[in-house]
Amino acid sequence: MNKLIIGNKNYSSWSLRAWLLVKQFQIPFEEIRIPLFTEEFKQKIKEYSPTGFVPTLCVDDQSIWDSLAICEYIADAYPELHCWPGDLKTRAVARSVSNEMHSGFFQIRNLLPMNCRTKTVISDISPELQAELNRICEIWRTCRTRCAGEGDFLFGDFSIADAMYAPVVLRFKSYGIEVGEIEATYMETMLSLKSLQEWLAGAMEEQEIIAHYEDNA
Repeated sequence: MNKLIIGNKNYSSWSLRAWLLVKQFQIPFEEIRIPLFTEEFKQKIKEYSPTGFVPTLCVDDQSIWDSLAICEYIADAYPELHCWPGDLKTRAVARSVSNEMHSGFFQIRNLLPMNCRTKTVISDISPELQAELNRICEIWRTCRTRCAGEGDFLFGDFSIADAMYAPVVLRFKSYGIEVGEIEATYMETMLSLKSLQEWLAGAMEEQEIIAHYEDNA
C-alpha cells in the first residue's frame, strides 16, 4: 500500500495538499504522521524522504517528494480520476494557478502561517500582504467564473488546483480575511468537504505546540 508521510495536521500546509488529493479521490494509503521540529522527526524522516521534508509519498521502493510532484504522480498513475481538467486550455490555467501557489505568496506564508486551531482577526495588513490576498481572490473569482455551471470547485470538479489552495482557504478562515461573494461561496464548498473536515478533526486532536506558527494567534 502507498505510504504518505506528513507533518502536523494543524500546521503542515504542504502535507495537507497531498493528503487531501489522495483522500478526496479515495486512493488507499497508509498515513504516517511525524510531528515537525522534534527529535522523532529528525530520526524518522530520512527513512522516507531524501530531502528531509514532508510530504513524501512512498510507492513500493520509490519515494516521491514535494507536494506538487506527488499530485502530478497521482494524476499520471490514476488518469481515470481526472485530477486535472479535461480541456487542454482549462488544464493549462489550472496548472498555472497551481504552480503560482506553489512558488509564490510569501507574505501569506510568513505572516499568516497555517494554524487550524487559531481564530483571530488580522487588522494590521501591510500593502504587500494585501496585494497577495487580492491576487488569491482574483484567482478564485476568475476560475469560478470561467467554469460557472460546471461544478462548485475552481474548475468545476475537484482537481489538484483545489488541493493546492486548500491551505489558503483554512488560513483565510483562521485569520478572518474578508472576501467577496464568489470567493466566500468557494470557501464554503471547500470547508464542507468530508475529507477536509477529517483533516481538521485530526488537527484539533493534536497536542503539539509549535511557537513559530502561533505568533499571530
